[in-house]
Amino acid sequence: MLQEFGAKLKALFGIRTFDEKFFSELEDFLIEGDLGPSMASYISNEVHLRAKSEKPKSQEDLQKLVKSILMDKIETYTPEFDASQPTIWLILGVNGVGKTTSIAKLARYYVRQGHQVLLCAADTFRAAAIDQLDIHAQRLGVRIVKQSNGSDPGSVVYDAITSAKTKGEDLVLVDTAGRMHNKENLVRELAKIDKIIKGRGLDAVHYKKFLVIDSTTGQNGVSQAELFNAAVPLDALILTKYDSLSKGGALLQIGEKLHVPIAFVGTGEGYEDLHPFNKEEFLNTLVGLGDK
Repeated sequence: MLQEFGAKLKALFGIRTFDEKFFSELEDFLIEGDLGPSMASYISNEVHLRAKSEKPKSQEDLQKLVKSILMDKIETYTPEFDASQPTIWLILGVNGVGKTTSIAKLARYYVRQGHQVLLCAADTFRAAAIDQLDIHAQRLGVRIVKQSNGSDPGSVVYDAITSAKTKGEDLVLVDTAGRMHNKENLVRELAKIDKIIKGRGLDAVHYKKFLVIDSTTGQNGVSQAELFNAAVPLDALILTKYDSLSKGGALLQIGEKLHVPIAFVGTGEGYEDLHPFNKEEFLNTLVGLGDK
């Protein structure tokens, strides 16, 4: 759990004076926490420099120092809506990260806020994905636009936008393929969907791209973010298995490298287990300030 990482960092700050061995151990510890060599070195050097001038007197002072260094490395994304036309959310992610389930959770979340939600089954390369989304739609009592397995995903998205405008739904959640036989085809397919959505006259206010990441996968999550961001520039992340997150450094890497904020975190299997990301809580836990 992330609390364990924070507790270990806190303990590291309490065992010795600021000698070279301390800063070497701090850097190694941060690398083990998935922050990557570059960011770990930067943080260690910043602590070294600022400790000289700010002269922290306690473990908590050091924890707050690290937190202040990390504050601009990660951001929260809070979605906003404009009712003049439907808002389209393209939900991206590799197979197995909980993408379709996250879509269902988003549907429940926004239905409860009074939105009219439409699901779009544009992962047409897996019949199971269409069936799974259809089951969620029935359970949640929302409409779904789907076609047969193997249909053109762009066509499904086009139909969903047209249908939403006709029926008055204001939020369309689009499921997309997470795997094709090579990365180039996946990127090409997503770029095609992106072009179709923009071709329907949807501006940046009404069209957002969210990447679903299994928050426990560490460096793989960074690679996935880089791949999908290259295909369609991302607006925000949705994290699954957040309750099982043990390190958290990869999230800081994504924020630092790609400047992609975090919108939601999933903490269980139920429809209710989706919550807005809390940056303050994340950073406090990461540096052990929540460990009293």
